[in-house]
Amino acid sequence: MAIEGRSDDKAGGRIRLGMVGGGEGAFIGAVHRIAARLDDNYVLVAGALSSTPEKALRSGAALGLDPARTYPDFATMATQERRRRRDGIEAVAIVTPNHMHAPAAEAFIRAGIHIICDKPLTTTLKDARRLKLLAERRGIVFAVTHNYTGYPLMRAAREMVQAGELGEIRVVQVEYPQDWLTTRIEDTAQKQAEWRTDPARSGAGGCIGDIGTHAFNLAQFVTGLTVAELSAELTTFVPGRRLDDNVQINFRYANGARGSLWASQVAPGNENGLMLRIYGTKAGIQWRQDNPNLLYFSPLGEPTRIITRGSAAAGAAAARVTRVPPGHPEGYLEGFASIYTEIAAAIRAAREGRAPDPAVTFPGLDDGIAGMAFIEAAVRSSARNGAWVRL
Repeated sequence: MAIEGRSDDKAGGRIRLGMVGGGEGAFIGAVHRIAARLDDNYVLVAGALSSTPEKALRSGAALGLDPARTYPDFATMATQERRRRRDGIEAVAIVTPNHMHAPAAEAFIRAGIHIICDKPLTTTLKDARRLKLLAERRGIVFAVTHNYTGYPLMRAAREMVQAGELGEIRVVQVEYPQDWLTTRIEDTAQKQAEWRTDPARSGAGGCIGDIGTHAFNLAQFVTGLTVAELSAELTTFVPGRRLDDNVQINFRYANGARGSLWASQVAPGNENGLMLRIYGTKAGIQWRQDNPNLLYFSPLGEPTRIITRGSAAAGAAAARVTRVPPGHPEGYLEGFASIYTEIAAAIRAAREGRAPDPAVTFPGLDDGIAGMAFIEAAVRSSARNGAWVRL
């Protein structure tokens, strides 16, 4: 939320952005920075980029930040940017390991600053619900970067489901296999593996929190269905690893549909194999993240059709987040940027004290809470030998 009297808080002006985490050696911080700049909606002006002050300063200098706005910790940053500067940040991207999401988000909510948080939202459902109460009281725009919902053809698929083109949904299959944790690389000082396999920093879920939540969120985004019950088996295949590295879950949806989710980080030959298949009474659709510009649509009794990103057949919802003509691929960074651009529209609406355009769509606190409920239910189910558990 902007401080009254700031001369640069104009409806079309760039949003002053800060970042917590994302310094030296961090993959996802660079992705967020690219996404924020791609459509020219933000300018990065401040950061608490590392929990190590020396690394934070080096990281800020590498990004060209003012040393006075490169902070040693997020608490100092929240205080200084809100109370000591008329040009303070309007929004902050939180790209730390999971255990720091809740405390950082709370500090910036209390400072009246909008939040863009990496997933999963927190490490506990209790913390996620508390953040929602705080954010709603302060009128904060709060986004969770489930970036795959920004892909044009996932917007197209959602629109097709809503229009009834698939009929009543019966079966939902989503999978997300990777292979990068097939061996115990967390013991080799590999930073990304180290914290993701540490319960103190990752939370109760390993693979399920890291990529399982993406798969769960995407299936819910496209279908609009709510999971009523699940039966889960969370497995740790690599000896000595403290969190799950393979997840197999069955779903019972509230409308009577059935589904399953497989997520793995120990599946050799899979780099980032997110795939979604949905089958209804009239048709089915299939999409793969590693070839995101094609959506396969199969009406019952008819030949399968290929819908390409950027084509008229992709529809209005896809067109909103499409930048280049058909035949020019868009992918991971552009999908991430679409989320940032949707968030920017919501923040600009908040500047003016109005509701955003109804077409603006991005994952928020309810999606983050659903993800935490999913993780906790799956952990409970797996501990009970796959017993069916209500969300």
